[in-house]
Amino acid sequence: MTKIIPYLTFNGNCREAMNFYRECVGGKLDLTTVGESPMAEQMPEAMKESILHARLRKDELVLLGSDMVSEKGLNRGNCLSIMLEFETEAKMRRCYDKLAEGGQHEYPIENTFWAGLFGSLTDRYGNHWLLHYGKDAQ
Repeated sequence: MTKIIPYLTFNGNCREAMNFYRECVGGKLDLTTVGESPMAEQMPEAMKESILHARLRKDELVLLGSDMVSEKGLNRGNCLSIMLEFETEAKMRRCYDKLAEGGQHEYPIENTFWAGLFGSLTDRYGNHWLLHYGKDAQ
């Protein structure tokens, strides 16, 4: 089976963001800094605490992240959303409220004709989230 796994790029706040996401959805978070990697000696001292690779895993959810920005720099756009499907309405509402802290509510949780309960928001790190519970949940 092919899986889609979101990989988020940050500009120095990957650790903070991934810990925040762990608080919101739960799971196990693994972080590897540049200083812990085989490439540590080739990197500037200021980058040693930057996150080379982060992995948050809870059941089937996998979210990856890094502070390693390309030479072009970090460009935020609206081309990536992270969709979470929930087993219960209560879990969905708790996660929505946590993710929205310091962010922007875009679409409050409501019953919709296309998806049962649905809500969307942009978190304090600029990432867009879609939350779903109910009708046609996979």
